Amino acid sequence: MNPLDPSKKYFITGSAGFIGFYLARALLKRGAQVIGIDNLNDYYEVSLKEARLDILRQYERFTFIKGDLADKETLTRIFERERPQVAVNLAAQAGVRYSIDNPDAYIQSNIVGFFHILECCRHFPVEHLVYASSSSVYGGNEKVPFSVEDQVDHPESLYAATKKSNELMAYAYSKLYRIPLTGLRFFTVYGPMGRPDMAYFKFARKIMADEPIQIYNNGDMLRDYTYIDDIIAGVLAILCNPPAVDEKGAAYKLYNIGNHHPVKLMDFISVLEKVFGKEARKEFLPMQKGDVYQTYADVTGLMEDFGFKPDTSVEEGLARFGEWFGEYYNCR
Repeated sequence: MNPLDPSKKYFITGSAGFIGFYLARALLKRGAQVIGIDNLNDYYEVSLKEARLDILRQYERFTFIKGDLADKETLTRIFERERPQVAVNLAAQAGVRYSIDNPDAYIQSNIVGFFHILECCRHFPVEHLVYASSSSVYGGNEKVPFSVEDQVDHPESLYAATKKSNELMAYAYSKLYRIPLTGLRFFTVYGPMGRPDMAYFKFARKIMADEPIQIYNNGDMLRDYTYIDDIIAGVLAILCNPPAVDEKGAAYKLYNIGNHHPVKLMDFISVLEKVFGKEARKEFLPMQKGDVYQTYADVTGLMEDFGFKPDTSVEEGLARFGEWFGEYYNCR
C-alpha cells in the first residue's frame, strides 16, 4: 500500500462541506496542495460552511473556488489550469427526505455534476478519482451487514437512486477511458462542525432549546454511526492507492466505509442527553417516507485492503461534538 503523497495536487469538490472540509484540512496539515470547490448553497446554514472555509484559508497551499459542478465550463477551466493528480468528489445534494420535494437539485448536482467531473477526469487524466456514494443505496435490504456484493436495485428515495447512478456511471467511465476510480458508500458520519440537517445535530439543538425531538418509527431504528476522524483516516489511506485494471478492463473498486457497529436510536439519544446534561422531550412518530429501518456496514474490503479500523465510540464521538456545539453556539 502506497503512503499518502503530499507532493501531489488534490482537487476536492464540496470542500466547504462536512467531510470535504475535514479531508482538505488533513491533506493541508500534511503539506499537500489542495484546490477546493463548493457552490455554498443554502441547503443548511451557509455561515457554518464559511466557518469551515475560514479554517482552510489559514493554509497557504489551499485555493478555494466558488462554483457549481453543473457549470461544465468552469469545471473544465479548473482542470485545464490546475491539472490535479488526485480528485475527490464529495459535492452532492444531500438528504433523503429533501429529495422527495426538491428532485431537481439532486439531478443537477448528483447526476449532471458528477458527469462533468467524469468528463474532466477523462480529458485531463488523473491518477485516481475517489467519489462519494452512500449507504442509502441499500434501501430496505434486510440482510445485514450490508455488503457491496448485495443487490441494490430498489432505492427508497431519489437521493439513493442518484448515488446508485453515480456508481454505474463511474464504472462505465473507468472501463471506457481507463480512469482509476474508487467509490465509497458512506454510513452516517457525525462529529464537530457536522451537517445541521442530520438527526443528531437537530436533536442537540432541540434538547438545548427544550423543544421536543421527533423520533421516527417510534424509536425502533439502528444506524451505523461513524465518527469523522475514522472516516478521514480511511479516505486518506485510499487516495494514493488507485485500483488496478481488473479482468473486465475496469480500474474500479467500491467499498463501504462505516463503523461496522449499528447503534439503537434510543441508545444514541441517551448518550446525547448525557453529553448535554438534559433529558430530551420526545415525540414518537411513524416511519417517514424514504427512510430505512437500519444501516449496518460490512467493511471487510477496507479492512483487508487498507487496514481500516474505526475505533471511536459513540460516547467519545458525541462528547467531542457536544463540546464543539456548546462553544460554537454559545449554549453551554
